[in-house]
Amino acid sequence: MAFSFTSLELPAANLVPPVTTVKMALDYKARLQAVDSSIDYLMTRHKQGITILNAEVSFLPTLKSIHAKFPKLKIVLEHCTTKDAVEAVRSCGDTVVGTITSHHLYILIDDAISDVYCYCKPVAKLPHDRRALLHAVVNSRGKFFLGTDSAPHDNSAKKGKGSTPAGVFTQPYACQLVLTALEEAIDRGDIAASDVTPDVLQGFLCDYGRAFYGVNDAKNERITLRKGEEVITDSVTGPGVEVINFRRGKPTWSVEWK
Repeated sequence: MAFSFTSLELPAANLVPPVTTVKMALDYKARLQAVDSSIDYLMTRHKQGITILNAEVSFLPTLKSIHAKFPKLKIVLEHCTTKDAVEAVRSCGDTVVGTITSHHLYILIDDAISDVYCYCKPVAKLPHDRRALLHAVVNSRGKFFLGTDSAPHDNSAKKGKGSTPAGVFTQPYACQLVLTALEEAIDRGDIAASDVTPDVLQGFLCDYGRAFYGVNDAKNERITLRKGEEVITDSVTGPGVEVINFRRGKPTWSVEWK
């Protein structure tokens, strides 16, 4: 199937001016459907005054409203970054859970704006927010589990001209990073050493997500994490591509698959 765009003027990916009213959203939808009327687009209207710093908190009333109207609907609040988000998920029933990334257990807003390799969306927030995330990890009780949101942006994009793409690359060390984050949190006094148990770790990294999605442990695979002398490598490379690892050069745990 081929399309001709010669007679259709489309705005840039980030609309200027932004879609801020229902009429603007419907007009834009009509322009898109002029290309292919068989596609039904779901349009979004953004409220005024929303930024990357308050977008998550501003959405929480909508989350609660959806849950109240559809209490049996399973909802995942992906990649929580605020204390408010943690509290909102806890205030909802068992059908609402949240995921937490490994990198948000480390970084704060200062890191996000000073280091392109720590810049991601949702953007990192404040110390009390990070503390709430750490407490959510060790007191999950099935309400929170790992969602890595690992983003392998090429280094030329991260360090190139123009806007920096949002995303932190953690995938090669995702589980290990969680353990180190908890160790550092203990050292800071954010959590207690007694909070971190094998059951807590297995629940957050493995069991809680599988249980929520109804996925059986069919392969019965296991990983063993060991404290040693391994160091996070600088990058992962491929033909013409280099992706920089989060916390490159830092000591980490070793992982063994069984």
